[in-house]
Amino acid sequence: MKKISFIKMSGAGNDFIVINKNTFPELIFNNDSIQKLCDRRNGIGADGLITISGSEGLYDFVMNYYNSDGSTGSLCGNGSRCALRFAEYSGFVRNKLIRFLSNGVEYSGEIIADDITKVNFNTPSDIKLNFNIRVAGQSVNCSFINTGSPHVIINIKDVLKNPALSSSFYDDINVFPVFDLGREVRYLDLFAPGGTNVNFIQIIDGNVFIRTYERGVENETLSCGTGSVASALAAHFNSGINSPVSLLTRGGDRLNVRFSSDGQNISNLSLSGPARIIFAGEFLYNEFF
Repeated sequence: MKKISFIKMSGAGNDFIVINKNTFPELIFNNDSIQKLCDRRNGIGADGLITISGSEGLYDFVMNYYNSDGSTGSLCGNGSRCALRFAEYSGFVRNKLIRFLSNGVEYSGEIIADDITKVNFNTPSDIKLNFNIRVAGQSVNCSFINTGSPHVIINIKDVLKNPALSSSFYDDINVFPVFDLGREVRYLDLFAPGGTNVNFIQIIDGNVFIRTYERGVENETLSCGTGSVASALAAHFNSGINSPVSLLTRGGDRLNVRFSSDGQNISNLSLSGPARIIFAGEFLYNEFF
């Protein structure tokens, strides 16, 4: 039976199945095969699947990213950082500055240290700060920023535990109802038809604590790269937190966001943090295709 080799990787707890497409050019993924592979009970288990192809042209490699439900089309920040590590591991990297395509869009990055990678972001778009949405029986202040993927950012201090008690604001991100509230925001008509990712943050002594509900995974993940970038920018715009912004993820790792700002004009935007190879393995083609 045909065996397909893969690498399992973690980007600050955001985990991915990574496959060298040069080795298996015949592989054609669909929603069903991706969902089976990413299933945590009957498959390998992951937040998403990434294929990497070496390139002889302008780019060191081409990356295609799929969420665990098979959807695609937007940037995955932690997945891109893992792809940089995988490209180095696979011998695709030619220079210190690594250029690559992700779902048809050009990006760059570099290897910072043994387990730290940095990806450079394009200019964020659709920035909308401090508007209200109706969720959880109350009006909640939030911001929206597209960092390659769409993200809502909510400070937990702006959410009431009990809408009938005006002083019942959340003060501990560890007990915040990320799944329930995140799912409700994700499917609001305001963000249709594609929906949105939803980040909840708490700022303590200049440190940003973050938890994220990711569309496409349809659950909380241990970290989200594009969400961390969006949340860092929201913390800068709304709370005066300046670059570099350090974010403590649900998985316990730190992600660092650097940028230059001139009002809402953002440049030199990057995300760095751990990207680790967890294990290598094989799966049987016939079991998933």
